This record gives sequence, structure tokens and C-alpha cells, in this order.
Amino acid sequence: MTIVFSETRDIEMIQVVLLYKANRWSSVMKPHSLHQALLNSHYLVSAWDDRQLVGVGNAISDGSLVVYYPHLLVHPDYQGQGIGKTLVEMLKRRYEGFHMQMLVADGEAIAFYEKCGFNKAGNSQAMWIYDGNEH
Repeated sequence: MTIVFSETRDIEMIQVVLLYKANRWSSVMKPHSLHQALLNSHYLVSAWDDRQLVGVGNAISDGSLVVYYPHLLVHPDYQGQGIGKTLVEMLKRRYEGFHMQMLVADGEAIAFYEKCGFNKAGNSQAMWIYDGNEH
């Protein structure tokens, strides 16, 4: 198996839906919005096993000082193979030298991101207005 990494936006909605369903992300309940959100990202990286989307990461940024990484996920069947680490490295390389690179992590993801060089932000607390209702 050879994983190919890409910086293009040539990702079909069905590929996105399958990846997000496999990871049980709630945003899959809004497939059109999810697909558009990825395509409209400041930067988008993806991982492929032939024609199967197996990983994705994106960035939202002001282009100068701050970047936020809202989505990074790898298909469960492909986790533990360094795919997520490579996607994070691609994102970090693109925004090297920025004043702030930030993300929100919970559960097992916290240790993963710490291994990737991220630190907890003092006493900062993630906050949101979350519309997790099905539409």
C-alpha cells in the first residue's frame, strides 16, 4: 500500500462523507456544508490510498498571523501508520513562522498533537456555539 499526499481540492463529496462517517464526526450530518467548508479552506491537505480518501486536514487563516486547524482525521483502518503525522507536518510547514497555530483536541488526540509539537494553551478553554442537531 502506497499513500499519496495531495494539496489539491479535487475531492468529491461522497469521499468526504465516507471518511467522516467512518470517524463518527457529527459534521457528516451536513454533507454539502462539510464539503464546501473543506473546499473553501485556506489550505487543504489529503491522503489517498489509490482513489480512496483516507485522511484530510484543513486550515482557516488570516494569511499572516493566525491559523486554526479545525479538521484532521484519518480513516480508522489507516490510523497508526503515520498518515496523520504527515498531514500535520504539511500543515505546520505551510504556516511556519506564523504567530499562532492553534487547534482544539480532546481524548486520545491530545497526546497525538503533543507528539506533533503542540502545547496546551495555558488555562485557555475551548468554547463554542454548537449546532449538533440533525437537519
